[in-house]
Amino acid sequence: MKYRTIGTDPHTRREVSVLALGAMLFGSVTDEKTSFAVLDRYVEAGGNFIDTSDNYAFWVDGGQGGQSEELLGRWRRSRGIGDEIVIATKLGARPLAPGTSYVDNAEGLSAKVIRESAERSRERLGVAKLDLLYAHIQDHEVPLQETVEGFAALVAEGTVGLLGVSNHAAWWVERARALAAAAGLPGYEVLQYAHSHLRPRTDVPESLFPDGSLGHAGPDLLSYLRAEPGLTLVAYSPLLKGAYTHPDRLPADFDHPGTPARLAVLREVARETGATVNQVVLAWQIGGELPIVPLAGVSSVAQLEENLAAVDLELTAGQRARLDAAH
Repeated sequence: MKYRTIGTDPHTRREVSVLALGAMLFGSVTDEKTSFAVLDRYVEAGGNFIDTSDNYAFWVDGGQGGQSEELLGRWRRSRGIGDEIVIATKLGARPLAPGTSYVDNAEGLSAKVIRESAERSRERLGVAKLDLLYAHIQDHEVPLQETVEGFAALVAEGTVGLLGVSNHAAWWVERARALAAAAGLPGYEVLQYAHSHLRPRTDVPESLFPDGSLGHAGPDLLSYLRAEPGLTLVAYSPLLKGAYTHPDRLPADFDHPGTPARLAVLREVARETGATVNQVVLAWQIGGELPIVPLAGVSSVAQLEENLAAVDLELTAGQRARLDAAH
């Protein structure tokens, strides 16, 4: 395994594995035995960066979520896991009532919600401190200053380490970070957005994003990452939920003229290296110029083994140049 540092403050920064493990469906779609086996193998391989959320996976049973955090808590206790494993979680997108969703009834990012939801996450996970806590989705109702101060208060109290943000407009992230810096408070240092080698259209309106998707790491976010060396991008859905091996799963927003060219180069590099296309995608992210940690979920140990092998896949400068330039 290889590692990189997330965060800049010596008191809160962490060394994390360059491949993060997504636990979104653990405890719901993925049963406990399989989930534990995947977690055990990931840790055995040197992995130490696990991702969840307080609302995972509410859509499976129409509830409010919490199954993933609860399973991770049971796994931690049964294995005697301590703070050597970095568990990141999120708040803000938990439905306030069963049968609703984050689109119409999200918990939001008020100071009260931040405190209470973080406390519930700590209880479910069985930890005294949340290593990394994200603002999951943008809250347009609560004053941003309140959100910034709400997160910072938990860091000051020692119940949260690093702060992160997901699915927000890049300008909103910068505004939040500027408010925090002006007040001498900790701000967002880890950005979690969808990112893969194939590029989606981001101008297609969605229920949560009427002007087009803010959940993907597009040019604005990547250029922001390039300009701010203290930031790290955690790239969720790097393998597009299996679409590289099952093209019929490719979402409609990837159906544009640039996709075939990028797919062709991926397949060329896979043939040259003897690796799978999935491994090339992960290696391209892990060893790239920008600080990117791919966050991949799996439903079996076999899928995890494929992903782990990508950590040691070294792409040549020429291969990287072709992958970057394809359009």
